Amino acid sequence: MFLVDAHLDLAYNALRGRQVLLPARQQTADNEGIPSVGLPDLRDGHVGLICATIFCAPDSPNDAGYKSAEEAHAMASQQIDWYRRQFDDGQLLAVRTRADLPSGPEAASISAIILLEGADPIRTPEDVAWFVEAGVRIVGLAWRQTRYAGGTGAPGPLTAEGIRLVKELDRFRIIHDASHLAEASFWQLLDLSPGKLIASHSNCRAIVPTDRQLSDAMIRAIAGRDGVIGINFYDRFLIAPGEYGKQRATLDDVVTHVRHICDVIGDDRHVGIGTDMDGGLGREQIPVEIETSADLPRLADALGARGLNDTAVRNILGDNWRSFFAQALP
Repeated sequence: MFLVDAHLDLAYNALRGRQVLLPARQQTADNEGIPSVGLPDLRDGHVGLICATIFCAPDSPNDAGYKSAEEAHAMASQQIDWYRRQFDDGQLLAVRTRADLPSGPEAASISAIILLEGADPIRTPEDVAWFVEAGVRIVGLAWRQTRYAGGTGAPGPLTAEGIRLVKELDRFRIIHDASHLAEASFWQLLDLSPGKLIASHSNCRAIVPTDRQLSDAMIRAIAGRDGVIGINFYDRFLIAPGEYGKQRATLDDVVTHVRHICDVIGDDRHVGIGTDMDGGLGREQIPVEIETSADLPRLADALGARGLNDTAVRNILGDNWRSFFAQALP
């Protein structure tokens, strides 16, 4: 079995003190919960390819973060340096081109594509070349609102700076990540850009009706660009609002979102997983069957129990992402 997890905040967690090179069970719980991701867990779970994020939090009343583009850029640079050390030490394998993609289940190491979540660290469009040279191949314009786009909880279109940035990202064939984009920004991006498009860690608005999730029209639009949607394992994004808090999420909830995307699109080629495990949350906030990334293969049984055949299961667990990146990467 070969799995792909399209969204993991490894550098962010490492630089705030989590020991992500160790198994999750050997890491210490903190204010974001009990860890569930370590590189040994990913290897044990047959996760051969990940999208490893650069995530820089903006300043807020509850959390200290960046207050300027320069501060965001400095934080991103620290995370890029952390990934470089892991590549140099052989902990991860850098994926910059399609030739770098792992060939399949026989892959012994974890390959990583760097994804910038929230574009504020790009000080100006002229910075794009530097990020590309550093290995970034995917960019999401928003997390919450950024200088470039409306985002989760902050409705609005692309800004004038955002329009300029989209053109520069397209010049370098950067993949766009639509997760977190506000509705107006999402549709404007599609109008402006012919580039490759994914949603690395987003679920279905028909099940969880908030602006963080994708509407059926957005799902169809991503599939229409031959993109892939990674299902997020955060329980708040899996369980309908009336049920949230009354019960733990399960893998069957994950499958419900998978099946909805398959039904909306009409096939199983545009959905995968982007768990975002340990992305500001802990083990207590992911499906109850999953203690660490080593347990991700359990999703295969849950998919099969809901009527998906072996080919569909392989597609969803990894082959859809691998096929996408084999076309989208330079």
